[in-house]
Amino acid sequence: MSVKPGKARKLNYHSQLTVDTANHVISDIKAYHADGKDSQHLPDIVRRVKQRLWKSELVWENCVADTGYSSGENYAFLEAIGLKSFIPAHGTYKGGPDGFTYHEKEDYYTCSQGKIIPFKKVFIEKKNHTKKKEYRGSKQLCLDCPIRTACLGKSAQEKKFTVTYYREEYQRNITRVNSSQGRYMKGKRQSTVEPVFGTLTQFMGLNKVNTIGIKQANKCMQLSAIAYNLKKYMKFIEKRTKSVAGALALYFCIKNTLYKVINTLFSPFKIAKILSV
Repeated sequence: MSVKPGKARKLNYHSQLTVDTANHVISDIKAYHADGKDSQHLPDIVRRVKQRLWKSELVWENCVADTGYSSGENYAFLEAIGLKSFIPAHGTYKGGPDGFTYHEKEDYYTCSQGKIIPFKKVFIEKKNHTKKKEYRGSKQLCLDCPIRTACLGKSAQEKKFTVTYYREEYQRNITRVNSSQGRYMKGKRQSTVEPVFGTLTQFMGLNKVNTIGIKQANKCMQLSAIAYNLKKYMKFIEKRTKSVAGALALYFCIKNTLYKVINTLFSPFKIAKILSV
């Protein structure tokens, strides 16, 4: 069951796809249940795509995605496998309160009056299920502070705040996103990845999946991606194919490739009917 603001609740599937920004080719597509967030599927997608590109002797350097894939766990995961992330940070990110200075080596904050707010514990926030760190000072620390009321309010007795656990990973990613390369990557994603998904839903029959079960839905998504990539391949090779012999060779090459792919998705009894169309 999918839940999205402004839309009715209903049964859906997530169609997660990756696109090569250089040639608009779909490098991976898979169906997921719609009760999870996009960010939860990113590690599985990246592992599968990275292995496929490695087998094809292709190097993957930059991972570009929208805000829905943002999380500290994802940033740390991408850094661990050597990928640069260009994913805008989500609004739930907390990098520390304004007016406080962070000391990375000792892992504590200092306020404008020079008071030290030490690290206390790591916990999982129940609302968003995110990993965070808590910093809290003692009651005696702020007793004689001249800005006590403005800093703590009327009821609080001690200074306490939480910070995202993956603060360093967030900061490095935000720096990349706000750089000139990050702005270029954002425009590249908007002009390559998003139009591909629109093409699949509007012209490749992926607007609605009329099947039962996630395995069948996955087949529909893969066939739509195959049709899209074949169309791209034919446009790419069209300029190089000038003779009739070359055109016939291309036709049989595409047909044999399509046969092998469909053979992995369907039973042998359905292949002849599909290829005849």
